[in-house]
Amino acid sequence: MSQRIVVKIGSSSLTSEEGGLNRKQVQFFAEELASLQQAGHQVLLVTSGAQAAGFRQLGYPTKPKAIHEKQASAAVGQALLMQAYHEAFAIRGITVAQILLTRPDFSNRSRAKNAQRTIEELLKQHALPIINENDTVVVNEIKFGDNDSLSALVANLVKADGLYILTDMDGVYTADPRKNPEAKRIERVEVLTEQLYNSAGGAGTAVGTGGMRSKIDAARIAMQGGVPLFVGRVSEPGDLEAAVNGKGKGTTFASALHSLSSKKQWVSFLSVPEGKLIIDDGAETALMKNGRSLLPAGITAVVGDFHPGDVVEVSNQAGRILGRGVTQYAAWQVTAVAGLSSEEVMRRIEVSRAEVIHRDEWVASNIIKEADDNE
Repeated sequence: MSQRIVVKIGSSSLTSEEGGLNRKQVQFFAEELASLQQAGHQVLLVTSGAQAAGFRQLGYPTKPKAIHEKQASAAVGQALLMQAYHEAFAIRGITVAQILLTRPDFSNRSRAKNAQRTIEELLKQHALPIINENDTVVVNEIKFGDNDSLSALVANLVKADGLYILTDMDGVYTADPRKNPEAKRIERVEVLTEQLYNSAGGAGTAVGTGGMRSKIDAARIAMQGGVPLFVGRVSEPGDLEAAVNGKGKGTTFASALHSLSSKKQWVSFLSVPEGKLIIDDGAETALMKNGRSLLPAGITAVVGDFHPGDVVEVSNQAGRILGRGVTQYAAWQVTAVAGLSSEEVMRRIEVSRAEVIHRDEWVASNIIKEADDNE
């Protein structure tokens, strides 16, 4: 059965430890992706590797740390990367297309829609879209979680049937197997937990920028967007096809039973919070377990200057971020009525409704409830 498939390949899989493209690896992955397309699947590639491909060309002895040096490396490396992909896929009769995206391209709905239409047309014409972050114009962050989160956002944008994040490890483990010989591979994840987050490590190599933690972050986005995710190794011919057929060397993350709406995906993953609300234990229970709205009575403190319609974070008394929501109040209004009953609030200030954040405009934090909480 034909599927729409998003595949993400990281820097460590495409480049050498010293920097520069590994042409043999590019050829290998091109063959794997071409096989999927020739089998009738629609294939999109999210690639890293531009910085790693370019820094040696500029004379840097090691991968640079300064933002402007990273951006310069990416500017050189992106051209080299696309040239390598073009040559590798041309041999197989496949046209490739470059798409460079940044987070604002997703947070702005008009720009996201334009990107979606472009991708749809490319797929219609049997081209293979190759997507990377536009590193040369990013000003506050040079990475998108090693493009793991980018790949999950792309998968949600195009309503993919599956996302496949390829790495140098054969899945997610209960601990770092390089340090703990008793670590066990997790075959399937139905629910993201605090324990799983804690078991994820940092960056794995000097060339790559992401580790298993960023893969778990991507899983959160994909799962809540209704897209199943595979994280694992593709090192031999046929491995990618095996993964698509459910027999891959890695960990499968099931899609959520109830995926987030487009608006809630925007609130959770794409918006930029303008402030923070700190709430008491009663309000935390109402939000996280009872599916209630946030009322002024449960708010103990206000941080930042925000306005109605802005997105704000919500944290508990211990400082843990519980989630995000769209506030109906300005910061000064919340400050004026924090801790008061809804009746008293309506007497003191002019607001259309008592809820500071309505439950329909609230998204819980990055940790999905423990499995026993969902039973």
